[in-house]
Amino acid sequence: MAARVDGATGGFSPAAWIAGLVARPGFQRIAARLPLSRGIARREGAALFDLLQGFAKSQVLLALVELDLLRRLLRGPAAPADLAPGSGLTPERMAILLQAGAAIGLLRRRRDGRFRLSRRGALLLGVPGLELMIRHNAVFYRDMSDPVAVLAGSRETELARFWPYVLGATGDVPPETAAAYSELMAQSQALVAEDTLDMVPLRGVRHLLDVGGGAGAFVAAVAARYPRMQLGLFDLPAVLPAAEARLAAANLSARVTCHAGSFRRDPLPAGADAISLVRVLYDHDDATVAALLGAVFAALPAGGRLIVAEPMAGGAVPEPAGDVYFAFYTMAMGTGQARSAARIADMCRAAGFADVQIPRARRPYITGALTCVKPA
Repeated sequence: MAARVDGATGGFSPAAWIAGLVARPGFQRIAARLPLSRGIARREGAALFDLLQGFAKSQVLLALVELDLLRRLLRGPAAPADLAPGSGLTPERMAILLQAGAAIGLLRRRRDGRFRLSRRGALLLGVPGLELMIRHNAVFYRDMSDPVAVLAGSRETELARFWPYVLGATGDVPPETAAAYSELMAQSQALVAEDTLDMVPLRGVRHLLDVGGGAGAFVAAVAARYPRMQLGLFDLPAVLPAAEARLAAANLSARVTCHAGSFRRDPLPAGADAISLVRVLYDHDDATVAALLGAVFAALPAGGRLIVAEPMAGGAVPEPAGDVYFAFYTMAMGTGQARSAARIADMCRAAGFADVQIPRARRPYITGALTCVKPA
């Protein structure tokens, strides 16, 4: 076998040599027989097949959610024939779906042929907004039916049409689109807020302004944890009614001031000594992010604090949630980008911020966080 040469250095590359060896079909057959390599070959083969069947797994998950089977099984074990009526499936097809649900760990099959909910399936029901996100993913997966087109940006995607506010729409956002956006973001915001506030204590903050705050889920979480803090929310006029309704229901109208506007063209309200951008930056391209960070810097007083929270790419250490799901999701939106914490830190420094802190993310698939300060 010819020696492998590193393209960057021109020297011999052991890693390239090993990769070339492993890629040979004959080596695979030998490795599957040898005691020392048999387990590795089996595990790697299974991992490759798991990648291959990943889309089918996600669609089984969608079917279970769409037919409300997880919630029905929360009441107790049931047979396929019990669950088929009203579903549009025959008992035989229902059995296939339930068997698949057990294979991916959401259900358990009993000896009597009935199925029950697993711990993982019950956990899915307890995660705020997860069922709504699973249904919403159908839009994303239709775009991902042609991933090369998504990478090339050669056709309009459904996600780009679903999120028109990202592309600069203002007063012409249809109410139903704004409502869909607000509901999806609000339901999925609970865990984001919890993890962000655990990573980033806000002791000493007098007045927090949440820019792009949507339906107010984050400021409501802050209000619950910091009962004396003054709060503000800034977002598009079409989004604010949902925020005002949520805040009124939580008896927070007197504590939270809602500001209507677009950070693309309107200055941010002054007076806050901390500004949060929760799941905002990854919706936008670099030029928009740079302009927004500049506006935040201008709105904050000396010593003011910026908090960024969103799913982040891994950078030098690739990370599955940020570098796979969110990287392609934001790409399909047509304008966004999943960035590493290091990249966001560089952009914050370019806007004038200092003392960048990047706490360790407890659940990177939910959110990462970063804080920085406007120097005196």
